[in-house]
Amino acid sequence: MKKISYPIKESFYSIQGEGHYYGIAAYFIRFGGCNIKCDWCDTKESWNIKQKDFLPIHKIIANVVNNNHQVKTVVITGGEPTMWNLSPLIKKLKKKGYRIHIETSGSYPIKEKYVDWITISPKKIKLPIRENYKKINELKIVISDENDFFFAEEQAAYIETTNCFLFLQPEWNNTFNILPKIISYIKKNPKWRISLQIHKMLNIP
Repeated sequence: MKKISYPIKESFYSIQGEGHYYGIAAYFIRFGGCNIKCDWCDTKESWNIKQKDFLPIHKIIANVVNNNHQVKTVVITGGEPTMWNLSPLIKKLKKKGYRIHIETSGSYPIKEKYVDWITISPKKIKLPIRENYKKINELKIVISDENDFFFAEEQAAYIETTNCFLFLQPEWNNTFNILPKIISYIKKNPKWRISLQIHKMLNIP
């Protein structure tokens, strides 16, 4: 039987810093590889994959289990994690009692039915697959200029679920310039919420 391995750039126990679950303790698994490569990406080190990055599935799970036995949530992020067949990993983690969150651009099909929370952060240069909007729990739009508000509304219009949370998140390097505009926009359009990257503010991973 072929052994399953994945390109893992880093894994660590920390605090979820953004979105609906900000502030909770979680174990993060960051996958290597990205099909979009945004200019403002804050994890560019995850783009390129080297052979040494590949870890067997049992090692990945062992890292989660051995890091902190009290952690209940595992966040699968990237890069772009849905470039890979995540089903074997997710099934094994679910059997051990973990809650699974995925953070993705939505540009690949999301097939994993055992995922508990799906966050899609769309990118203009490669839009999400429309089918993914039937599964989404959280839409997070990064705002770097005022044109991004139009993009946010376009993406929100595709959502087919009734319980999806909508977030506007300032692009980190332009936070203090764009934040007043985000605040003003949300006051006029209260279906949106602000997402702030508190892990960066606290200088934690």
